[in-house]
Amino acid sequence: QQNELNSFLWTIKRDPPSYFFGTIHVPYTRVWDFVPENSKKAFQQSHIVYFELDLTDPYTISALTSCQLLPQGENLQDVLPRDIYHRLKRHLEYVKLMMPSWITPDQRGKGLYADYLFNAIAGNWERKRPVWAMLMVNSLTEVDVKSRGVPVLDLYLAQEAERLRKQTGAVEKVEEQCHLLNGLNFSQV
Repeated sequence: QQNELNSFLWTIKRDPPSYFFGTIHVPYTRVWDFVPENSKKAFQQSHIVYFELDLTDPYTISALTSCQLLPQGENLQDVLPRDIYHRLKRHLEYVKLMMPSWITPDQRGKGLYADYLFNAIAGNWERKRPVWAMLMVNSLTEVDVKSRGVPVLDLYLAQEAERLRKQTGAVEKVEEQCHLLNGLNFSQV
């Protein structure tokens, strides 16, 4: 039952109340039907909404892309062990070969073709830092590719907040997330 689901919603008792809602970075269509009504109602009634990052800000997207790159002149081949680098390269070749069969008719109708999606996800992969290459590989599955074009839950809520003319903001800066992830050493990655 919808009203029995764990809402991942916390209430901060004040007047008016504030809410804290835990999200997950997956296409919203995978989880939206499981978000309880109390969480949806809290979102609808809110006037101000803060997100982890402002995914509607072009600077945020640009800074996220830039922070993923190795220092100028370095390539993934220079920092990964040779066997891992070659396994990664072969895996990406396999994914590129399989992607046309993973694309849905709906995606094709929206102009999302295999080459475009592969480049959007894996373009410039040889310049990515190992942690970002790992995250990229984790998102190159058939299920994930089939859901490309559907916003993740955070972005969907941010787009809805803008559509509903709510005031929005972010609690983190891209640099904070990048510094954390880029600070992981190779064995941690």
